[in-house]
Amino acid sequence: MLSEKIYTLRRKSGLSQEQLAEKIGVSRQAISKWEGGLSTPELDKLKALSAFFQISIDELTGEQEAIGFSAGAEQKPPAGNEGGASCKIGVALCLVGAAGLILFGVFMLIWPSSAERLEESSVITLNGTGILMALFLALMGIGVVLVLKKK
Repeated sequence: MLSEKIYTLRRKSGLSQEQLAEKIGVSRQAISKWEGGLSTPELDKLKALSAFFQISIDELTGEQEAIGFSAGAEQKPPAGNEGGASCKIGVALCLVGAAGLILFGVFMLIWPSSAERLEESSVITLNGTGILMALFLALMGIGVVLVLKKK
């Protein structure tokens, strides 16, 4: 319960109601009402409390236990870096796709006759050069999706 969390976190940090009130910019009476369950903090005050105690608003308002709390300590990044790997893969795919398109363009400028041979060898109605360009563009598209997925 929120009132118990605020009380517990304040006590763990060794602060009085008045000291906590000063730190987050409210009155001592507001802290007393929050801890007593007579009122609940507004969103901006929840943000201030979560920032001060270095826990998420979910941890503050939910039933999760606030683990590893220490007032004023430097906040550590989350243990898992979900999305970081897919972002790196996305960037790599974008780079591979772009490099492939550039190399393909240079290759076509240097040996234009090879483009004709590639088109003749293609069994699909989309000609060979189109297939390669579509492949590289698809790689870049997948890369962009993976990069934007993180954000």
